[in-house]
Amino acid sequence: MKTHYLSLAALAAAMVVPGQAQAKAGDVQVKLLATLVAPDGKITDVKYDGLSLPAGTQSKANDNVTPTIAVEYFVTDNVSLETIAGVTQHDVDGAGALAGAELVSDVKIIPATLTLKYHFGRDGGIQPYVGAGPSYFFFIDEKPGVTTRGLGATRQKINDKFGAAVQAGIDIPVNDKGLAVSFDAKRYFLRPTATWYAGSTEVLQTKHKLDPWVISAGVAFRF
Repeated sequence: MKTHYLSLAALAAAMVVPGQAQAKAGDVQVKLLATLVAPDGKITDVKYDGLSLPAGTQSKANDNVTPTIAVEYFVTDNVSLETIAGVTQHDVDGAGALAGAELVSDVKIIPATLTLKYHFGRDGGIQPYVGAGPSYFFFIDEKPGVTTRGLGATRQKINDKFGAAVQAGIDIPVNDKGLAVSFDAKRYFLRPTATWYAGSTEVLQTKHKLDPWVISAGVAFRF
């Protein structure tokens, strides 16, 4: 119900503010956003277990809010290419038989993404859009968590991985100078592999369903 009221408020705001001209081929739009990154992170396969994890072991990555920048180039009046820049940090914690355990600590993720978007809406009005495209996730500076260190792991690595993203959102004009309020939702599909080592020896390898929701809100400036 709260989401319903917010949607109505956004629509009402769009009806009372001055409109702006629809984007034209060659325009560039920059968005400054606050972004919620909400991954899944559950284990889909245990490829090697030298730590003797208990039966029913599962995992969950924690959520994070981070600033992001989106840069968009309009190829035509309705079609654009968009990329995003941002870094998000997460822990991977145990669930099921390992509830409360810390498996991975402070992994930083750069989700390099390029989406092709189609924009709807009439000139001067709100501009909903949908998009899809490839992604490549870089995993940086990951470490074993407290629990896996206690089981003998000294190093941890998550492999960089190609994935895919779909998105939908809306740009609501604020004035006729190219300023707008923007709301965006992306869903990524990604299956990385996590490996723990004791020295140079592999002691645990698991495959994960990461599949984060990436929900953003902020302002857009079109030039």
